[in-house]
Formats: sequence, C-alpha cells, structure tokens
Amino acid sequence: MQPILVIAKSIIVGVFRKEWPATDGNPRQAAGDRIVPIQSHFWLLRSEIVVSTFIGPGWLPEQLGSLHKAGSTKMTQIIITTAGIDTSKSKLDIAVHDRAERWQVANVLPGWRALAGYLAKAGVTRVGIEATGGYERGVVEHLREAGFTVLVLQPIQVKAFGRVHLCRAKNDALDAVLIAACTATLDPPKTTPDSRLAELAENLTFLDQIDEDLRRFKTRLEHIHEPRLRRMVLGEIARWNARRLAQVRYIAKQLRSHPDLAARFDLVLSIPGIGERTALAIIIRMPELGRVSREEAAALAGLAPFDNDSGQQKGQRHIAGGRARLRRSLFAAALPAVFRWNKALTMLYARLIASGKHHNAALIACARKLLIYANTVVQRGTPWIEKDA
Repeated sequence: MQPILVIAKSIIVGVFRKEWPATDGNPRQAAGDRIVPIQSHFWLLRSEIVVSTFIGPGWLPEQLGSLHKAGSTKMTQIIITTAGIDTSKSKLDIAVHDRAERWQVANVLPGWRALAGYLAKAGVTRVGIEATGGYERGVVEHLREAGFTVLVLQPIQVKAFGRVHLCRAKNDALDAVLIAACTATLDPPKTTPDSRLAELAENLTFLDQIDEDLRRFKTRLEHIHEPRLRRMVLGEIARWNARRLAQVRYIAKQLRSHPDLAARFDLVLSIPGIGERTALAIIIRMPELGRVSREEAAALAGLAPFDNDSGQQKGQRHIAGGRARLRRSLFAAALPAVFRWNKALTMLYARLIASGKHHNAALIACARKLLIYANTVVQRGTPWIEKDA
C-alpha cells in the first residue's frame, strides 16, 4: 500500500488515543500509536505526527500525499527566534521562546538600549509585547527603530493563549514566557506601522479626553446653583472649548503636512455626514483604510454584527471588540448624517426601522455604512458622488 503523508500544524496539543473507523467501517490503528510524544518547547506535551495511513474520522476523505524531495523542501520552515516582553510602569521582563534566556531591565531609555543589545546577541528578530495602557510605547518605538519586528498584542490574545494551555500561575516572568510563546504562533504583520499616525493618534486621544472633561463639567453644572460656582464652571467650559477647537486645527494641520494623508483626508471629507473631526478619527485610527474589504473594516472598528448560532438555535447578532474610540466617533456622526446630511443613510435608516429594527441597531448599521463609504472612496481614489434618490 502506498504511504500517505499527513500534513498538519507543527504543534498539536495532547495525544489522541481514540480509534476512528475508516471509510470501509473497519477500525484502524489508534491515532496515538502513530503519534510520537515529545517534550514541548513551552511547558506542555506536544505530538509530532509521523507518516501514516490515518487521516481522521471516516467522514473525511483520505488523500494521497507526497514523500519526494521537492515535497519535503516545500515544508521546510524558517526558524524565527522570538522574545516576549511583560511591561510594567518601571521595568520590563523579557523571555526568549524555547530558550532559558531571561532579562529584566528598567522601562527607560538606558534599559531599552541594553535590551536591544541583549536581543541582538541572542539572535532575536521578532518581539511580542502586550499593550499596557501606553507604558509599552517607548520600548516599542525604540526596538522598531533598531530593526526588530515588534507585535503589540491585545491582552485578550495572551489571556486566551494561556487558557488554551491551562496556564493558571501568573507573575511577570511567566507572563513574558507566555507572551513569547503566543507571539511565536502568530503570523508576521502584513503592514509596517506608520510612525506619523502614531504621533497623531496621541494628539487625537488627548482631544477625546477634552471631550470627556467637557461632558463632566456640563453634567456638574446641572447640579450647581450657587452663582459663583456656576461662573467658575462656565469659565472652565469656555476654556476647554477653545482648547478643543485649537487641538482639532492642530491635528488637521499636521495631517495635511503629509501629501498622501492629505489626499486620503479630502476623499473621506467628500462623504456627506462626515465632518473634519470624524474624518480625522477614520484616517488616524484606521491606517488600513482602503486596503481591506468592507467586512474587515467593519470588524476592525467593532461595527460588524457577529453570528451567535448553535445547532437549531439562531441567536441575535451583536457587535463586539474593535477600536472603541473609532467606533464612538462613527456612531456620534451617524445620527446627524441620517437625519440631515446623507440621503443614502436616510433611506437605509427608514428601511431598517420599517423592517422592525430598533433605533440604536439602525444607527449602528448607518455608522458601519459611513465607514464602508470611507473605505470605498479611499480604495478607488475618487471622491463621493451624490446620486439622486
């Protein structure tokens, strides 16, 4: 009988022992008997699949593989040495995946320089670091300038990876090991981060914080009746409004100093219902604009309705995840766009309400449409053209 090559991922957690019937109904040799257990590079047992006639359950078709030299060459993978960094306000804990190297450096410029030297000496080319409220920004920029590929991971990614591997213990050193192992399983980033947008994003976040402060002052004003205190609060509101306007102008001026960003900015501004503030949020908080599909753009902004089905049950769709500040900007722009500026959104909103959708659900759909319109005009490189109803 001609041997069959089973192609699988390099790491398969656990050793399978269940016997699956073949297509002819006869039991085959237990899968575990054809799997060689070896010690994992992390902390669990893993399995190395060897050549076998087994392919899976009886309902999966058996397929012939290739054992010649060319086939084995195609499966050769380039080994990339990966490190993980656990970040805190004052220090960084570093671990190299599949090795014993461990370091701890201060989270300041001298520590970053020392870390870059340690990583280069160890042959590390890819570094994973968990987003930690901004404490990671300095070391990320320094390592990228030094030539390392740096992946900034969401905390939910690292936490889910630890749960998959049943890792319950937690301290800074173990977190670094976990981040390194998680980074080693991820694909490299498809695009290089734009340092220009990172600087603009910091200014845009400060603008969002000004809006939050203004809302607090206005709420506080509702419960203040003493004239002197009201004058103080009204004075603060006036000052913060002036700062807000100045900040919007500054960000727009900085963005327009780059011709490619300015062209993208003008394309987004051509869409009815998207003003300067919303356009800034779209351009700065979504660097992928124009290079992703409409579905991907909606998911990145947290405006995509995800399925919630299981068997015969059809659950209600909900949006989840994504970039919260971008989503809030689009949702805030959707209401005036629907009722005043954008005819296409007006018709969409009326159609959704007529079909039984709630007001908020219809507004979320309109916010998603605004982002899709922006992605489309940037993708095509042509401004919005208003069509007659």
